[in-house]
Amino acid sequence: MKAAILVAQNQPLIVDEVELPEKLEYGQVLVKVFYTGICGSQLGEISGAKGDDSYLPHLLGHEGSGVVVSVGEGVKHVKENDCIVLHWKKGAGIEAVPPKYSWNGKVVNAGAVTTFSEYTIVSENRVTKISCDFNMQIAALFGCAVTTGLGTINNNAKLKFGDSVIIFGSGGIGLNMIQGAKMASAYPIVAVDLFDERLEFGKKFGATHTINTKNQDLYNEIEKIIGKSKFDVVIDNTGNTDVISKGYDLTSESGRLVLVGVPRKGDKANFYTLPIHFGKKIVGSHGGDTNPTVDIPKYVKLYEENILDLDSLITNIYTLGNINSAINDMRDGNIAGRCIVKMEDIE
Repeated sequence: MKAAILVAQNQPLIVDEVELPEKLEYGQVLVKVFYTGICGSQLGEISGAKGDDSYLPHLLGHEGSGVVVSVGEGVKHVKENDCIVLHWKKGAGIEAVPPKYSWNGKVVNAGAVTTFSEYTIVSENRVTKISCDFNMQIAALFGCAVTTGLGTINNNAKLKFGDSVIIFGSGGIGLNMIQGAKMASAYPIVAVDLFDERLEFGKKFGATHTINTKNQDLYNEIEKIIGKSKFDVVIDNTGNTDVISKGYDLTSESGRLVLVGVPRKGDKANFYTLPIHFGKKIVGSHGGDTNPTVDIPKYVKLYEENILDLDSLITNIYTLGNINSAINDMRDGNIAGRCIVKMEDIE
C-alpha cells in the first residue's frame, strides 16, 4: 500500500510503498481508507511538540473513513464490507496490539489507529459503523473535527443558554465549537485567530464577533463587545501558553477555562490561582470526552437533518501524494476550514 511515513521530525513525510503484516492479530481490523483529515495533533507530532519521538519511523493520522476489508479473531462490532468512521477516541470493542508495517527492510510503527495510508490496521475500538449511503468525505470529519468540537462544547464547557464564550483558534475543530456554541444558544460567540479568512469563515458558522490578534488589541476589542465583564466560557485550541494565561484572566469568577490545545513540552502557563478556590474552573479536554460509539450516530443524524453544517467545513481536498502540501498549507493558515486527503485509488 502507499503510505505517508514520518521518518524524521521537522521533515516532510515520505510517501512510499509500505508492506502490510501477513495476518491480523486478535482484535485488529483491516480497513481500506477512503478519506482522512489532518489535525493539529499531526502537525505537533511532526514538529516534536511533545518531545523526542522514540517510535520513528511511524505512520500518522487519527480521523478518516473507509470500508472493512477483513477482521481478526474476537472482533464483533464490525464485519467485512461495513463502512466505518476511523477515530482516535476509544469506542466499543477490543484494544488490540498496534500493527507493525515494513518499509525498505525497516519496521514502521503505528498506534491503535492511523489513517495516512491506502489501507490501515486498527483496533476494533477505533472504528464505528455507519451506513454505506453516507457521504464518506463528510464521514471522515466524525473521527475528530466534529466529535472533539461538539464534545468540548457539550461535555467540557457545558454551555447554557445565553452563556458568553470566546474561542481561541478557529481551525477545523474551532469551527465546530463555534457551530456547537450557536446550537447551544450562547451569546456572544467570539472567535479569535491570526487569519482573517478563518475568522470570516467563523461568522458563517455562528461567530457573532471576531478578533484578529495579529492586527487588533485583544483586550480593547473584548471591551467593545462585553465591556468590563468576563466570559462564562473560554476555550483554547492553540496550546500557546501566553494565550492560555490570557484566557484565564478573561474567564469570569464562576466561569470555565477549557484547554483543548496542548502546549509544547516544557512550556508553562502563568496565572494567579486564588480564583480557583472560589469557583473559577480549569478543565482539560480529551477529545471533547466523546464516546464515538454513542455520539457519532447522534451527529450523523444532526447532519442528515440539516442541523449540523459539515459540507461547508471542507474547503480543501488533496491526494495522499501531495499530503505535504496540505500540511504546509495548514501551517501557513491557507486553509479556512478543514482539509481532506483523498486516497488516489478512490473514484
